[in-house]
Amino acid sequence: MKSRLPMLPAFIGLLAVLASPAWLEAQHTRYKLVDLGTLGGPHSYGSVNGEGFSLLNNSGEVASYADLNGPDPNASFFCYDPDCFQAHAFLWKDGAMTDLGALPVNNNSAGGSINANGWVTGQSQSSVLDPVVGIPEFRAVLWKQGQIIDLGTLGGTESLGIYVNNANQVIGFATTSTAADPVGFFGFPTHTFIWQAGEKRDIGTLGGLDAFPGASCGNSPAGVVVGGSTTSITPNPATGLPDADPFLWRNGKMVDLGTLGGTNGYGQCMNNRGQVIGSSSLAVNPVACNFPFLSSIGPGCHAFFWQNGAMTDLGTLGGDNSEAIWINDAGVVVGSADLPGSQTHDAVVWINRKIHDLGTVAGDPCSRGRGLNSSGQVVGGSSDCHNFLHAFVWEEGGPTLDLNTLIPPGSGFQLTNAFNLNDRGEILAKADPLGVTPIDDADLGHLVLLVPCDSADADCAENAAGTTSVAAQNAARSINSLAAATAAALSESTAASRAWFTRRYHIPVPGLALPKN
Repeated sequence: MKSRLPMLPAFIGLLAVLASPAWLEAQHTRYKLVDLGTLGGPHSYGSVNGEGFSLLNNSGEVASYADLNGPDPNASFFCYDPDCFQAHAFLWKDGAMTDLGALPVNNNSAGGSINANGWVTGQSQSSVLDPVVGIPEFRAVLWKQGQIIDLGTLGGTESLGIYVNNANQVIGFATTSTAADPVGFFGFPTHTFIWQAGEKRDIGTLGGLDAFPGASCGNSPAGVVVGGSTTSITPNPATGLPDADPFLWRNGKMVDLGTLGGTNGYGQCMNNRGQVIGSSSLAVNPVACNFPFLSSIGPGCHAFFWQNGAMTDLGTLGGDNSEAIWINDAGVVVGSADLPGSQTHDAVVWINRKIHDLGTVAGDPCSRGRGLNSSGQVVGGSSDCHNFLHAFVWEEGGPTLDLNTLIPPGSGFQLTNAFNLNDRGEILAKADPLGVTPIDDADLGHLVLLVPCDSADADCAENAAGTTSVAAQNAARSINSLAAATAAALSESTAASRAWFTRRYHIPVPGLALPKN
């Protein structure tokens, strides 16, 4: 019998080729790139409400906001966007972008969430000046069937729509008065509400003055809200602010989920199996999670998984902190975690509560997982630890793949980060013109939709639209003209104006620090 040992080196070599990123990229689904464009101005923008929200539904409809072809009418108060163009919420469907408008007379607006029925909720400036803050009041709004509905407040002057679930319930928050409150929105006491069929319900707090809702993570259950609430009105000496715990509200009752031993925590979202993810500080640094600003202010702010009354620490990759951003109905969780030394962080996925390091795109030191679908596919962004540089996709058993290698050449765009992924495998991502250095806090560039296609599809070999390269060139000119001014402005005022309320809700509030990417 002849020996087969001489074939072993060739077999090992074949395995190495099959495991290489280049070979796996060649075998992976390729995507048609669809530039969603703008409403006449230079840019379209990502999530106004931060991480964990669906801007893309399973029908391929997209909601967000984009520049109009004109200056911001409220720029004398502050610029709604870094380029100082007016911006409106939009609905993109079947290749067409529709301007959803804003509240009268001439204001800015943004869509922050879309449900399966194509309903969109978000925010709009109004023509009423806040008597305390002195800027146009913000209102939670709902767009449905071509109409805009002002959802009002809870007795105060400000409100925002955060997400709309598939039962057509809008979850948002609103101020309850103009009394001073160091934790609340614009410094006012703030409560979460549920709106349905014209009725708005204040869900209360855990004993303090404030409660903020978490995110939707794609398919939030009806009649359920998770988030974070202050538990008293007494400031913690270590922070100067009241302590806060994650909460679960259902059946008309708000339940304190507790913490991982610290004094601050926040519920991010809940799936249809009653599993909740969020962040909590540990006993070793009780104030590590800086509620309500959702940033870590020291080691010991960890992602958690809660089910049936038990909270589990999801841990890190050997560093100080971790975050859970999205959960699907299988209980798979995506987010990021610090590596040893805590100077870098990687995108991670927790499967059966076990952490898996997704790594980065080659050459990048950091990454974050940002979106997840029912099949367990993950999308996110690979970064220099401050700005996203390469959008990625990951599937179980495979490496993290740079989405720029899976689109047709000649688009004129660099895909910097991906944040939504529907059950059809379509990906919503942000793209900057080639040659432009991304600045996350400016959020310049265009939204693009990546649509899976066959390798035989002509659109996989050519641009999805003949104007894509032209659009990228036009956007590049706009970004280059703004780059120096934007960078200078951000270096001086990012900490003051683009932190939690700005980063998460697009509102300028002074004195807050930015999270890292």
